[in-house]
Formats: sequence, C-alpha cells, structure tokens
Amino acid sequence: MPYLIWLLRAALFLMLLGLALKNDQPVVVRYFFGSEWHASLVVVMLLFFAAGMGVGILALLGNIFRQRREIAALKRDLRLKNKLAGVGETQQMPIQPS
Repeated sequence: MPYLIWLLRAALFLMLLGLALKNDQPVVVRYFFGSEWHASLVVVMLLFFAAGMGVGILALLGNIFRQRREIAALKRDLRLKNKLAGVGETQQMPIQPS
C-alpha cells in the first residue's frame, strides 16, 4: 500500500511539473490605477491557487472554533454528571444521549 501511495504522489508531481513546464509564458496582471505585474503564467496560477486555499481555510476557522467550544462544554457537562453520580475518574459511566 505505501508503494501505491508513493507511485500516485510521483505521478501527480510529474503531471504538475509538466503543467509548469508547458505554461511558462510571461503574462501581465493589470491592477487598478495602471499598475501591472509581469510574471510567468505558472507563478500566477500558483499564487491564486494558494490565495484561494487561504480564503477557504479562513472560512472554515469559525466552524472549527465553534465545534471546539461545543466539545469543551460537552466534556464539562460529562465531568459534572459523573461527579454528581459519584463515579471516579478511573471508572466513568457512559451517558446515553437524551
């Protein structure tokens, strides 16, 4: 199985390397007020791909932090219920969802 994963990684790397080699033409990215940026097409594509990943991660952070707060609150409730039931830390009762 590890050999298959490394083979897939190598194939993906070679495909991306081929994409980079075929798309090395210079492009001009024009901004507001007449400013321009000259770079290779593959560099521009990589930059915008990375920026999109960054925006996606930032969009998910709210959900991740909300879930962490909810898990912490559920753990506090479970500890409190176990303490009230007189169960020690080594022996915890499973609590059925209500």
